[in-house]
Amino acid sequence: MIEVILSVGLAFLATVIAEPHFIQYMKMKQLGQTTLDEGPSWHKAKSGTPTMGGLVFLCMISISSLIVGAVFGHFNFVLLSGVIGFAFFGSIGFLDDFIKVFKKQNEGLKSHEKFGLQLIGAAIFVVLFLLSGNAPLIYLPIFGEVNSIILFALFTIIWIAGFSNAVNLTDGLDGLAASTNIIAYGIYGIMAYRAAQHSIAIFCFCVVGGLLGFLVYNWKPAKVFMGDVGSLALGAGLAIISIMLHKEWTLLLVGIIFVGETLSVILQVGSFKLTGKRIFKMSPIHHHFEMSGWKEVKIVSVFSAIGLIAGLIVAFVF
Repeated sequence: MIEVILSVGLAFLATVIAEPHFIQYMKMKQLGQTTLDEGPSWHKAKSGTPTMGGLVFLCMISISSLIVGAVFGHFNFVLLSGVIGFAFFGSIGFLDDFIKVFKKQNEGLKSHEKFGLQLIGAAIFVVLFLLSGNAPLIYLPIFGEVNSIILFALFTIIWIAGFSNAVNLTDGLDGLAASTNIIAYGIYGIMAYRAAQHSIAIFCFCVVGGLLGFLVYNWKPAKVFMGDVGSLALGAGLAIISIMLHKEWTLLLVGIIFVGETLSVILQVGSFKLTGKRIFKMSPIHHHFEMSGWKEVKIVSVFSAIGLIAGLIVAFVF
């Protein structure tokens, strides 16, 4: 239990201390978020808010997890997988944010460029996973557990890239992505701890601590946004953890909010292309509720509650 407390506490304190310095630097350089025209009109008031705050908590989480892992003798490939995943996908997000913020190009990386890099990052994880001696086992509904390098590689690459984008879509309201990820990583931390997967538990609880520290500055009204550097890494990290625990499909429930946000975009785009009509007032779905009159805090609270209920079902059933 002490390793859990230390993981959460160390990452929390490190982030809480470091984040204000980053915010101050971004304000001094006048580097902030540019609100796109297609978003809700009232979001324009958020323009200029410092972004890329995810860079801080990613660094603090990685450092904290390596320290705690080394202290308790859990410094191994499993722990490094989370850190490497954060580093690679965080780098993709950093490049995207850098183009937007520093180069003043609102679009950032083109969608195919971003997705291509995500596929490469996921493929690198597959190679490292197999080289470390892990069996390419994947559970498929109806067929059961299948030992196939090809199927494992295809599933894992799609899984990691898909959830990386799913969390990125969720990051649209103050505190939404941070809150829902705190719950998701907390659930997986509990599952890992109960299964004696201490390396995974340490990493998960360091993420919880780092995001709690970030949420201090990201809760409405947000003083800083995490940016793609944070959201892309968090989504990839969840997918990697579900694979390392061999409980891949549980992520559909643990990450139910991210799945719902992604489905709302797919349905919206598909409906508009096929019928010319929109299902939602705006997608992702958190914007639909905004347009329906819900306050940001209410949306974040309700979405977090849904994520918590779904996560607890997984934690105590699976």
